[in-house]
Amino acid sequence: MNIVCLDMEGVLVPEIWIAFAEASGIPELRRTTRDEPDYNKLMNFRLGILKEHGLGLKEIQATIAKINPLPGAREFLDELRAATQVLILSDTFEQFAKPLMEKLNWPTIFCNTLEVAENGEITGFRMRCEKSKLTTVKALQSIGYETIAAGDSFNDLAMIQASKAGFLFKSTEQIKKDYPQLPAYEEFGDLLSAIKAAL
Repeated sequence: MNIVCLDMEGVLVPEIWIAFAEASGIPELRRTTRDEPDYNKLMNFRLGILKEHGLGLKEIQATIAKINPLPGAREFLDELRAATQVLILSDTFEQFAKPLMEKLNWPTIFCNTLEVAENGEITGFRMRCEKSKLTTVKALQSIGYETIAAGDSFNDLAMIQASKAGFLFKSTEQIKKDYPQLPAYEEFGDLLSAIKAAL
């Protein structure tokens, strides 16, 4: 029994924080898990910048409403879900993910949650569990699933390496160079073929 675990941002949809950095004109917010391996450090950095500029959930959600999945992502997911079980494992937040899941035909996503004050200020965040992607993959394996994983960033490497098959997708040149043992793909068709071959 197989289950495919996919990252969301950078793999199925554009990076939310990069889109918001462009919309808000704050270049510091372009920093993502491709640049910073420590997710808590990255999020605290982001929340500090939001507070400094008086920006909150409403402004970020307005940007997310304009984001569309990467070209071919929905078709890729539809075909993959017809072949096997698929789970999106993301370090994003419920408050960000919902409109994107609708555009992707409602796949299952496991993600985190934001703490938001009444005035819309994002005051903190709650991670679902420690090392959420790796922990989830190991939990799935403990209940009889073999996992196949794909992602693009530092925070995807553990789940990719812990799976029976793992792939980099639309990753950085540096990550591809540092992990030459991981097959790397740029096109959905190639990733789909590789996953199907591993099923």
